[in-house]
Amino acid sequence: MKVALVQLTTGRDPARSVDVALEQIRLAAATGAQLISTPETTHMMEMDRKLVLSKAYAEENDPGLKAFQMIAKELQVWLHIGSLIIKVADDKLANRSFLIGDDGSIKARYDKLHLFDVDLGSGEIYRESALYRAGKDAIVAETPWGEMGLSICYDLRFPELYRHYGEAGATLIMVPAAFTVPTGKAHWHTLLKARAIETGAYILAAAQTGLHETGRETFGHSLVIDPWGQIIADAGAEAGYITADLSLEKVAETRKKMPSLQHSRPFDMTVLQN
Repeated sequence: MKVALVQLTTGRDPARSVDVALEQIRLAAATGAQLISTPETTHMMEMDRKLVLSKAYAEENDPGLKAFQMIAKELQVWLHIGSLIIKVADDKLANRSFLIGDDGSIKARYDKLHLFDVDLGSGEIYRESALYRAGKDAIVAETPWGEMGLSICYDLRFPELYRHYGEAGATLIMVPAAFTVPTGKAHWHTLLKARAIETGAYILAAAQTGLHETGRETFGHSLVIDPWGQIIADAGAEAGYITADLSLEKVAETRKKMPSLQHSRPFDMTVLQN
């Protein structure tokens, strides 16, 4: 199968950001990509609480989501929208991924499980829990190419989630993100390679990149990583898209050579004190 990852520098205007994403999706589909993925917060990068609440829609009313469903059906591609900011209450949002089939229907939804509440020590402070409602469910979705595990950005730092996806038989695992530059430089490639090695699955990680209108800067480097942990496509720091050809037989081959998913054993934790 052929996949494409769209790398964006999403702005504050949802309508304009959706138009940019649609243009890249069309270009990617023209290469023959059957599955196209976009980054976290595909249609809006907004840091102001009041503004993001005023711009967000409930899922059933979101014009961006409707546009993505229409283009998936028009181009007859599967579309993984890394996430949209969806209003779930008057003062709460969900950071929600959508898997859209080539008929335009929504095949799966996933709300980000782990919220990014950190002080990076460089003046960058994030409190996602103040505005977002955490998800409750890990999601494995059926696709024409096998099972797909869904995750978003900060989830990457919780390997138990990916272990469960590997044990559930996922051949593709999605990690759309908007990683900061400091954490991206330090950890992005390493963590994604580790998740591929641990699960024996393909990792598809579409990313935000560059300097956004809010002043936030994201790391880019959308990656496709094979089940052995080898990077087979890296988008670098520029907006655009990358493609990669995947051999799904490699998942089974890798898991046969390195059957660690079959070797998990229960254990008791003992902490010794002197």
